[in-house]
Amino acid sequence: MTIMTRPFGEQEIDEKQLISFPGGILGFEALKSFALLDAERPPFYWLQCIDEPSIAFVMINPYVFRADYVLEIPDGDLDEIGNPTEEEILVFAIVTVPSDGSPITANLQGPVIINRFSRLGRQSISLNPEWRTKHDVLDEMARRC
Repeated sequence: MTIMTRPFGEQEIDEKQLISFPGGILGFEALKSFALLDAERPPFYWLQCIDEPSIAFVMINPYVFRADYVLEIPDGDLDEIGNPTEEEILVFAIVTVPSDGSPITANLQGPVIINRFSRLGRQSISLNPEWRTKHDVLDEMARRC
């Protein structure tokens, strides 16, 4: 399948990369169809909207820079994506890359959860107040080394 992407232009993708978000992404609730793409620089990914090519989110696995991250979300949030087990989910944080050189930050307060098998996704809100919307990714990665 060929899609138009913000970061790469026209891109051929495998159907396995398609993710459906029944409730959309917070702030983009009307957009339901996305593709999960590898970014040119690991450990980042792109969540590219299929319906609106100008919409794409940079994402990162939060465990890459916060090994202590614990997914704590409201009961029932996983029902929308088939109530997967811990082994069946992928967890991501949406990343902000400011154009002014400010720190690259990740939103650990609003994790994106994907059921690897049903390819259904959901953005949830963490119940843990320790996780904020702006965690400095590079600073926290440097502390791990």
